[in-house]
Amino acid sequence: MRKIVIMIVMTLTAIATQAQTTQKYNSLYQRTEFFDDRGNMIGYAKENTLYNRVEYYDARGNMLKYEQKNNLYNRTEEYDSRGNLKGYEQENSLYNRTDKYNSSGNQTGSKKWNELYQRYDVFDSRGNKVGHHKYNSLYQRWEYTESTY
Repeated sequence: MRKIVIMIVMTLTAIATQAQTTQKYNSLYQRTEFFDDRGNMIGYAKENTLYNRVEYYDARGNMLKYEQKNNLYNRTEEYDSRGNLKGYEQENSLYNRTDKYNSSGNQTGSKKWNELYQRYDVFDSRGNKVGHHKYNSLYQRWEYTESTY
């Protein structure tokens, strides 16, 4: 019986950590670093004050994309490394959430604060929960966990 309980606990631990990424602010380099479930850095984000935007890089330092606030439309726009619009995020005050759209204006997902669990729940365009962001105060970082159900 004890072996079965240990096997179940190990299986649940493996499933729970399988799809988890973390991010942590590095004050030395003044950037937010992203890590995979094994602790390897997979990229980082850094604020570019000259262009007033946040730039995202892979672990080798190649720029992948950047985000910039559009005050005219009251949204945050996402561009690829060549400057092509990939999509945008916009606050939805009616449903108290942030909606995400692609470059054609079609909704691709949303995220909403969950007061009960103290986390941001992430949904696809059909309203199915696909994961959540939660702050880990012990390690002082945000963790993203994909839903496996």
